[in-house]
Amino acid sequence: MDRLFSNIKIVVPEKIYLKDPETSELGKRIIKHSILLIDEIGFDDFTFKKLGSQIKSNESSIYRYFESKHKLLLYLSSWYWAWLEYQLVFETHSISDPKEKLQKAIEVLTRSVTEDTTYTHINEIVLHRIIINENSKSFLTKQVDQENKEGYFVAYKRIISRLNDIILAINPHYKYPLSLASNITEGALYQHFLKDHFSSLTNISKTSSPSKFFIELTLNAIK
Repeated sequence: MDRLFSNIKIVVPEKIYLKDPETSELGKRIIKHSILLIDEIGFDDFTFKKLGSQIKSNESSIYRYFESKHKLLLYLSSWYWAWLEYQLVFETHSISDPKEKLQKAIEVLTRSVTEDTTYTHINEIVLHRIIINENSKSFLTKQVDQENKEGYFVAYKRIISRLNDIILAINPHYKYPLSLASNITEGALYQHFLKDHFSSLTNISKTSSPSKFFIELTLNAIK
């Protein structure tokens, strides 16, 4: 598995960035430290000036890669969903039993994230926290329809489509597979948020995962 992942480049839509940060050491530092800084102070207080100070580089150098912090957040979100899609594909491709495949797919999409040492400049655990706390800010904008047309959310949409197909493999007559797939994917983020900040509103604890809940919910819905 590690060998397979080492040969894979996570692809982010080109229109999101001005220069691919994966092509230079500065670009990788921008990604690495933007993740750490957003996690530390939040996206609202995050600025390229603060990031420049963190990486000891001019603010203008960051603008050569991204035209705005919104585009940077879109990059981080797109990278995360593309990375998660690879996890989903690799961990389910050899499973022939439809029910077992669905359970594994839900587990991959809802579990707590562990660090992937393949990408040394990206801490996936911290990035997952950013997705939980900040992901909605990447699409709750006036520009969402145009950005959707330009393919900014393609990796996220592919995940929903893959889960949709796995659900239909069990019950091809189920009427709401896309709605269920999107609710599982988004709902997992919400449950992680609740267990960290509003524990009295969820049965998921800091030592457990939402996976069992969503597996039971899904199997009951589609039977």
